[in-house]
Amino acid sequence: MAGHSKWANIQHRKGRQDKLRAKIFSKLSKEITVAAKMGDPDPDKNPRLRLAVKEAKSQSMPKDNIERAIKKATGGEGDDYEEIRYEGYGPNGVAVIVEAMTDNRNRTASTVRSTFTKNGGNLGETGSVGFMFERKGEVLYPAAVGDADTVMMAAIEAGAEDVESTEDGHVIWCQDTDLNEVSTALEAALGESESTKLVWKPTTTTELDLEGMQSLMRLVEALEDDDDVQRVTTNFEASDEVMAQLEEA
Repeated sequence: MAGHSKWANIQHRKGRQDKLRAKIFSKLSKEITVAAKMGDPDPDKNPRLRLAVKEAKSQSMPKDNIERAIKKATGGEGDDYEEIRYEGYGPNGVAVIVEAMTDNRNRTASTVRSTFTKNGGNLGETGSVGFMFERKGEVLYPAAVGDADTVMMAAIEAGAEDVESTEDGHVIWCQDTDLNEVSTALEAALGESESTKLVWKPTTTTELDLEGMQSLMRLVEALEDDDDVQRVTTNFEASDEVMAQLEEA
């Protein structure tokens, strides 16, 4: 799987989900509120909001929390958030993209820059690493949904571009502008997905050893602890042996 998919597995297997759940819900709520403010509060008429709600449901976010986030937007509540993307390099030259939503650009920029510096990285200019990624739609399904051929056929019929199937599950890729339509078609064929979202897919990767992975983990976890940061993507690649050592460490 791609680097960020492996990263999600690491988080899960290290038992960080309980600690992360409240923070994840907070970030999802922010995305739902912003999406609802920018367009129609009806998910059926607002593709971005529909995807945000779908992702929230896949993370087992309670229905009340989702409805409350939408009402915040329709009621004029909540801060006005600005979406900002930061780019930089982590330890060993790994490319890092940080997506944030903030009501104070100066505060967020200062915190992100400091976090990079304290964890062996360097914050760069916009575009400094973006050329190593493509903006794509990503839909995740568990292995139990079907074999590789079944998922591939469903993906092709839905208009997806590619499928990566492993023992951990299926990752389906599509054009970013097609995610709403593709995910809807996949849902009709395969059922509810584990995750549906827009991502930065690495086109160039950086191989890391165990020490490099441990250093990268410290940086990513520190960035994700920032309430302004919505998502962190890297272009790391690691062997199965290194991943196994990391889980045991």
